[in-house]
Amino acid sequence: MQIETLRDILHWTASFHQQLSECLSHCADNNTDQRARMMLQYLSEHENRLRKVVSGFEATGAVDALNTWCIEYLQKHPIVRHQQCNAPFKDLDATQVMNDVINQHQQVIELYRYLASRADIPSAQHLLDSLSALEEHEVMLMVQAGNRFSDM
Repeated sequence: MQIETLRDILHWTASFHQQLSECLSHCADNNTDQRARMMLQYLSEHENRLRKVVSGFEATGAVDALNTWCIEYLQKHPIVRHQQCNAPFKDLDATQVMNDVINQHQQVIELYRYLASRADIPSAQHLLDSLSALEEHEVMLMVQAGNRFSDM
């Protein structure tokens, strides 16, 4: 996928959440730890909902923000497709699964933060700040759910 604009970043992020959702779901069927299976299934559903929300930003985002170029950043820091399914989620316990998923989300948040700090137009900065806040909020929700699974 050629990423040149913030619209492309949204597509990439939605794809990231979709792939992660599919991988988590697939691995849930093969994990022997019941808590881990429940965590994987919950996270899969959560990632699928998050994909839909991120996709909605394209419909509601300002056209000038969506068309903002971000090639300079990406030339210096290319986005490497996450290979989630290469991670053995099926062999991890619930805590390890949560830590891996949080780490992947932190990378997306850092991308949004950096792009927001470099945005020249207010609408692009607002879009990126909103996306960053969304991802941070979703990480908090996932951690809370993970804590509830640990209490079981």
